[in-house]
Amino acid sequence: MPHTPNYKRTKFACYSAYFTMSSIFSLPPLLFMTLREMYGISYTLLGTLVLTNFCTQLAVDLVFTLFSRHFNVHKVVKVMPLITTLGLLVYALFPMFFPQYAYIGLLLGTVIFSVSAGLSEVLLSPVIAAIPSDNPQRDMSMLHSLFAFGVFTVVIISTLFFNLFGHENWMYLTIFFALLPSIAAFLFMLSPMPDMQTNESAAPSSAPRRRMLGMALCVVCIFLGSCAENAMSNWISSYIENALHINKTLGDVLGMAMFAILLGIARISYAKFGKNICRVLLISMMGASACYLVVGLSSSAVLAFVACALTGLFTSMLWPGTLIMMEEKIPGVGVAAYALMAAGGDLGASIAPQLMGIVIDQVSASAFAARLSAATALSAEQIGLKAGMLVTSLFPILGTLLMIYLIRYFKKAASS
Repeated sequence: MPHTPNYKRTKFACYSAYFTMSSIFSLPPLLFMTLREMYGISYTLLGTLVLTNFCTQLAVDLVFTLFSRHFNVHKVVKVMPLITTLGLLVYALFPMFFPQYAYIGLLLGTVIFSVSAGLSEVLLSPVIAAIPSDNPQRDMSMLHSLFAFGVFTVVIISTLFFNLFGHENWMYLTIFFALLPSIAAFLFMLSPMPDMQTNESAAPSSAPRRRMLGMALCVVCIFLGSCAENAMSNWISSYIENALHINKTLGDVLGMAMFAILLGIARISYAKFGKNICRVLLISMMGASACYLVVGLSSSAVLAFVACALTGLFTSMLWPGTLIMMEEKIPGVGVAAYALMAAGGDLGASIAPQLMGIVIDQVSASAFAARLSAATALSAEQIGLKAGMLVTSLFPILGTLLMIYLIRYFKKAASS
């Protein structure tokens, strides 16, 4: 009888890689104010680091979308965590040894670890999907929930570190997080890898156009959902500290950490109890829209604070949920389709935080903000931050309209 591989260690390696990858996304935003104070980096340039992160991931996504069949996927997955380690080390050490060129080092490190992040998003989901399972939706949701709990862990460890050793020693914290992905690399080296399709299976000849349109709509959906999630996750720490004037330690623990916890709890809850993913996505888009509007318009610091955290709950399923919707409504997709979806998500994650940084800088420096500041208790910077939140609310609002259309579209497709 042929030997059936035991994929438990493989699954654990994927979970470990996704968990440690969270430092790539959550640590830099926690350092924004520190980098601004130590190196004089503007909000726009900080937003450019986020843009570089996701544009690099987008490039990786597109390469795999077009040329996935030319890669040895198993070898790429195994080396991927080590690229994360290299990027975070450059991010930490370059400013330490060459402080006058700190931004160049931050940019270079961002490019390197973003390559790994792009590979993770393209390959870890199809690896999990390819592992035989009684409940593949549960496994997919669990994978993405571990990213959220990784963010929570990064926030707690970072907060403790900053209180014990000071923000000026941020480089040593980054070096610590750089070493963690090596655990995932070691596990991958010892794990069997499942067979994966590198391109889509043949679509039924009766519906190729409908299949392509459905895929395109899913890409737009994950783009809008990623905008909603990543704008808040990248700016929540700075917003709470500067717009709401809440102590950074308290703001990070109760704000960004709560955002991540709600993100993770919602994903685990869907893994255990979830069904009807289209309805879940519609409610999520509507809830995210409401949260952004409250954050941007409310004069109550407490209400805005709660809305920031609740955004984590409502945006939790927008990325993994769209992947589940694609698998459910468009069966037989391969690595290339996952890469295309990751490209849509990374495009949203690059545009929204950068757009928000530009809006903050432009509005804060405008005559409008000066006049409004003179007439209210808000500073020009607070007005800029609130304006950024209001502009970002357009993404989940458009996502709500798209989901209303998608529900009708897939229902009609299924009936025909």
